[in-house]
Amino acid sequence: MRVRPKLVVAGADDALAFYEAVLGARPVSRFTMGETVVLAELELPGGDTVQVKDADEHDPAPQGRGVGVVLDVLCDDPDAVMDRAVEHGAVPVFGVADQPYGARQGRFRDPFGHEWIVGTAVTLTPEEVQAALDAWSAGG
Repeated sequence: MRVRPKLVVAGADDALAFYEAVLGARPVSRFTMGETVVLAELELPGGDTVQVKDADEHDPAPQGRGVGVVLDVLCDDPDAVMDRAVEHGAVPVFGVADQPYGARQGRFRDPFGHEWIVGTAVTLTPEEVQAALDAWSAGG
């Protein structure tokens, strides 16, 4: 079983260009009905895929702050990905920083309403992560 996120956007071709420039995604396929992109697939550098389609009456694009889905991207250089995202019109939700649970992460909202966490892998054990989060929530 695999999960292949499908991002519904207003302006699929603009979104495809954004994801190529920011994430280094490679186009795999693009299918249309008239001028509407009904399915396009991109392959990310690690081999995962993401799909993109234009919004329609069945699948509306996110409004305002999105629809509650956040995509989590593991990468070697989250600072560079964040910088590219902002250069291409994304809005930082929180900047890239070292997190108490052993990862370096940041979050941005792309111009199409989807939010992305970009960061390195967590380096702590599950027990250490929980202890770090407990200390953080307690103000320590």
